[in-house]
Amino acid sequence: MTAISTSTPPNGLPVHRVSLEGTRAVTALVAFDAGARSERPEENGMAHFLEHLVFKGGETFDNYRAVNETAERIGAQLNAYTSHDLVAFHITARAEVALEAIDLLTDFVGRPRLDAEELDRERGVVIQEIARSEDQPSTVAEHLIDRAAFGDHPLGRPVLGPVEHLRDTFTREAIVAFRERRWSGARGGAFVVGNLEHLPTTGSAGGADGALDDLFNRFPALPEPEAYEAAPPLLTRTLVEERDSKQSHLRMVYRPSIDPTDAKQRAALTIYATLLGGSMGSRLFDEIREQRGLAYSVYALAHAFSDVPILQLSAGLDSTRTVDAYKRMREIVTELRGDGPTHEEVERARAYAAGARVLAFENTNAVARYAAQQTILFGETIDPDAAISALDAITYDEVVEVGRGIADELAVAVVGPHTTADFD
Repeated sequence: MTAISTSTPPNGLPVHRVSLEGTRAVTALVAFDAGARSERPEENGMAHFLEHLVFKGGETFDNYRAVNETAERIGAQLNAYTSHDLVAFHITARAEVALEAIDLLTDFVGRPRLDAEELDRERGVVIQEIARSEDQPSTVAEHLIDRAAFGDHPLGRPVLGPVEHLRDTFTREAIVAFRERRWSGARGGAFVVGNLEHLPTTGSAGGADGALDDLFNRFPALPEPEAYEAAPPLLTRTLVEERDSKQSHLRMVYRPSIDPTDAKQRAALTIYATLLGGSMGSRLFDEIREQRGLAYSVYALAHAFSDVPILQLSAGLDSTRTVDAYKRMREIVTELRGDGPTHEEVERARAYAAGARVLAFENTNAVARYAAQQTILFGETIDPDAAISALDAITYDEVVEVGRGIADELAVAVVGPHTTADFD
């Protein structure tokens, strides 16, 4: 059994402790409901830019060298990520230095300096990151499908934002205001996952694990942010970025009819996506790649934002075969809607999905990321054992129902030598 406990320091940021047996590592992760979908139009890219800036130092570790060298000195790995959903910062270290690792993380993330000179230097770094993404056709296809499916809604905007925002409009004052508006403990969480044997059990805050609460209380107490803009209806349109290339990148997005706030329905969608295109035994891989040789890379994945689920099919393939692959991929979804999968397919996909989750949860960082997603987006249990059990419990009929609820309407994005008329 996984031991889980939660406390809340005075700043309102919940601190979740997840004790895992059989590991020598600890991951500390802090996340907020402050990803790209929480940005105003003129702020697009700010959540990600702020992620970069906090690494430049806090009060104790007051510059980037102190942050980086301290992490190396204790043998820890630091990183962060920004998605449409969340911004998160995490450190993974051996259990014996867990308190030192958390001291470092909570210093520069909880009380960052956000130095104006460092801000100007970092602009160029992120501009180069944007330029690199625009040189990668597969990344361009991901941005294009978001815009095809969600339009001008925040979910349709790239997480990195446009270059002109970095160059012209992101001031220190605007960035501080965004942080104070979105980084609220009421819409965030801290997660300490792994071997917790070396962490103290008392602190000045009093009670069990008070020393941890003291460290995470470095984050300011902020009011709960306004709700972000609800997801719009699916835009069923095709966007093509024409490029003179031999390979094309195809993306297709459907809107499943499941309730994304229902954990059982999300689990059923995961299994459906697995049998459709989540493994080498899936329908897409078997037919599009192995039988027809239409694509080297083909897969399906499911994702649930807090208020909308999506099913995405993706392929990287010879440009002369893109339209054939597109038509057949749509036909496979239609066949699953009408005929359903076989019992054997569901059994195999359920075992594969649950097994993949078991293997992922051998990593303390993966458990921490899962816990952040569960509690901040959905307000649900963070127990990794429950996540595995949820997949094991899904029935054949529940998976069939997911397939029936995926309508024929979809959004399409393609990067390659094509026109929108090719996909009518």
